[in-house]
Amino acid sequence: MAGFARLAAPGIRGLASYDPGHDIVALRNRAGGQGLLELGGNESAWGPSPRALAALRSELDRLELYPDPRGGLLKQALSGAFGLSAEHFLLGNGTHELLMQLAQVFAGPERPVLVSRYCFAVYPLAAQAANARLEVVEALPPEHPEQPRGHDIEAMIAALRPDHGLVMLANPNNPTGTWLPLSAIERLLQAAGPDTLVVVDEAYGEFLDQPGCGSALSLLSTSPNLLVTRTFSKLHGLAALRVGVLVGHPEAIAVMERVRESFNVNGPGLAAAAAALGDARHIAHVLRETAASREALAIELKARGWFVHPSQTNFLLVDFGTPEAAAAIDRGLLARDIVVRPMRGYGLPQCLRITVGRPGQNARLLAALDAVVGEAGLRAGAGA
Repeated sequence: MAGFARLAAPGIRGLASYDPGHDIVALRNRAGGQGLLELGGNESAWGPSPRALAALRSELDRLELYPDPRGGLLKQALSGAFGLSAEHFLLGNGTHELLMQLAQVFAGPERPVLVSRYCFAVYPLAAQAANARLEVVEALPPEHPEQPRGHDIEAMIAALRPDHGLVMLANPNNPTGTWLPLSAIERLLQAAGPDTLVVVDEAYGEFLDQPGCGSALSLLSTSPNLLVTRTFSKLHGLAALRVGVLVGHPEAIAVMERVRESFNVNGPGLAAAAAALGDARHIAHVLRETAASREALAIELKARGWFVHPSQTNFLLVDFGTPEAAAAIDRGLLARDIVVRPMRGYGLPQCLRITVGRPGQNARLLAALDAVVGEAGLRAGAGA
């Protein structure tokens, strides 16, 4: 039998699967003596908390057992961290699962999804899978003095309609690294109708450290239409365990529970994530080192003439001027066993997204970048 796609639901027929960028496993297997330097996935260069590792190991003797389907231990830790009852939390196999389920539940043919240009790639996937129309608001221009290619919150507010099922945005944003103050998110929430849910994806929220900024979680008590996602893959260094959380009004969470897959978060992940939340020393260390290393790397890249978007994340979006230059640099770095993230799928083919590494890793990247630029005869200073 052929033509299985025609049997799929309407939203699935034209859906492209998520593009991870490069075949990381194949690149690891072929890497030389230095090993593969992975700067494309925004994983933590500082790894997980020692407490998280200890909790993970304690679960290895119980792998024959199903995990707690309610995630009680992790929800208890989340309650302590955020000052909310357990009914405010829905756990997911990473936030990717939660974002897809949000569209499944709250979007559809009559309830479109509103996003900004250069939004996280999963939002369009989630909308299309739910057979919901995706409406894209243009971002701020690349020459904007403070937030180049960032969310234009006033344009998003102007585009709002009562029939919108979801508004989805990340703060700080992936892939641009740009951010919004709390006042902007509050204006968006106030402008949205009561039947429009605003999803603020805070995968990089812990890194946000700017005046007037903070977590949208502080707006939950006055905004029942607000939903916030968090992940343990970035700051906490547990990307391999796939643990995400959705925070919102208990009634919204209860509806979402209806589509949650049974045992969707594994036992080691639940234990490690709960322990990670309690390791304030490790959290402070990762935040401090990431910020310092990010700023140092940005200075070096700017000194070479490239346009570096301002960032409040653990990555930098770098504009190399032309798609040809970005592609040549990507190829040259791969040849030297360094992986960064091409941005063609985001409509930014002239850009590469680079995860912030430790100082030694950044030095290796910069030396390779200099070599690639020299060999290819590329001209710096043309970005953005």
